[in-house]
Amino acid sequence: MILYEHPMSSYAQKVKIALREKGVAFDAVVPEDLGRGKDGTVLAAANPRGEVPVLLVDAQTPIFESTVIMEFIEDRWPEPPLLPADPVARAAARTIEEVCDSQYEAVNWGFGEVLWYARAEGSLAEKLKAAARRDTATLQAWLTARLGKADWFGGDQFGWADAAVAPMVNRSVLYGLGPAPGSALANWHARLKQRPSVAQTFVEFDAAAVNMAGAAGSFRTTDRRREYRDHRLEWMIRSGGIEVVQAGMRDNNIRFSWPG
Repeated sequence: MILYEHPMSSYAQKVKIALREKGVAFDAVVPEDLGRGKDGTVLAAANPRGEVPVLLVDAQTPIFESTVIMEFIEDRWPEPPLLPADPVARAAARTIEEVCDSQYEAVNWGFGEVLWYARAEGSLAEKLKAAARRDTATLQAWLTARLGKADWFGGDQFGWADAAVAPMVNRSVLYGLGPAPGSALANWHARLKQRPSVAQTFVEFDAAAVNMAGAAGSFRTTDRRREYRDHRLEWMIRSGGIEVVQAGMRDNNIRFSWPG
């Protein structure tokens, strides 16, 4: 199997952790056309949204949307299970994933737009960073309450929710917005990094992050465009960055969701 991905993608990281937890072999490929949002490319043929991850089970069967891929993995390789057996616990795991994939990812993404892509400067940059710090703290408090005193979000077993939360909190740590040292969420993150599936995924993330220092020019000197979709767009606008969106539209270095 081939997994179209990017090591910085939180959605791709979640899928890689799940595959590695189940011992499923795959080849990770970063599509050359990633970030261009064009028709007629290798990535567009597999996923019209032009997003990663995409799991190519075979040449005729691309599966896209990270949650759908996770569900396929759980159906196809049920052992070891990532979802608990109890329906209420399964719903709780999926709820945590949904919050991470929507609200948390948007905050991390918005902070990165300022930090790495220099979408805003001066007082606007500080305003957006302050919004990210505030929202990150709120989300981490919510996650801490879900974790409680357990080792893992599913109780005593690593599972679905842990795979979903892992890339989000780890990116916050990279940004200097990680949970307070000694807190339950910080201790969870420390345990998390000891799992081989997560450790390998985070090594790949760290290697890719090194190259992000020069990312500000990538959307000015190439035809790559950052995707401003749903929760990301909402976060940027409500956090005071509507002029960031307007500038991106003017300069044609942002894109919106397919079709369009």
